[in-house]
Amino acid sequence: MEKIQRKATKTIPELDNLSYERRLQRLELISLEQRRLRGQLIETFKYLNGLNNVTLEGLFEGDGNVRTRNNGDKLLLRNFKPSQAMNFFPVKIAATWNQLPENIVSAGTVNTFKNRLDKFWITNPLVLHPTNSSSLTP
Repeated sequence: MEKIQRKATKTIPELDNLSYERRLQRLELISLEQRRLRGQLIETFKYLNGLNNVTLEGLFEGDGNVRTRNNGDKLLLRNFKPSQAMNFFPVKIAATWNQLPENIVSAGTVNTFKNRLDKFWITNPLVLHPTNSSSLTP
């Protein structure tokens, strides 16, 4: 799917000489990889706030460490072998979730969460870039 979006953005004559990232910026779009991450963060927010009908006990575990710097809703990063955990949703999303500022994770509604996340992402594009999950600093 990403290839299709790449090709589609390249068909615009004024943008065909720009890199894919620059084309997305000019069109005010995000990559499909980023869109998937955004969706996963929204689902995590809904799960942690009891806003969906999913009853997966223990999907996420809070980190009781009160010395956290960013948000107060840190998720515990479990230790797994990389091959086991690579596609396990709670493992994939926990590191990114833990990098979100408190004002985003403490949003009162899903729409507020989405709006704050989008605004944060615009001003800090490298922080939530899926391929930067190991180094999530701007």
